[in-house]
Amino acid sequence: MTQRPSNSLVRARDWMFQDRRTGAITVAQWPNLPLWLFLALTLATWIARGAEPAASWLAFAADLALGWWAIDELVRGVNPWRRLLGLATLIGLATLFVLRRAG
Repeated sequence: MTQRPSNSLVRARDWMFQDRRTGAITVAQWPNLPLWLFLALTLATWIARGAEPAASWLAFAADLALGWWAIDELVRGVNPWRRLLGLATLIGLATLFVLRRAG
């Protein structure tokens, strides 16, 4: 015999993951332009590794594209989960920036 989730758990899940426009549960979405750019630039960086300064500029551009995506999610995410994902990505990028400057 399985227990049904309580109403408060269902409401919390819906609040966190429900798309405010469509009502659908949205955890992940197809990549948009900034994320496609990040993926392409990351691949290009990997291919160009060791070929400085091109690899450094490609990595910088990839970071910018990921930052663009993260800010877009933080500001226009379809639910709190997507906004938190954008915030966590921005925190991760800021941490990487600080670590790169320190090293």
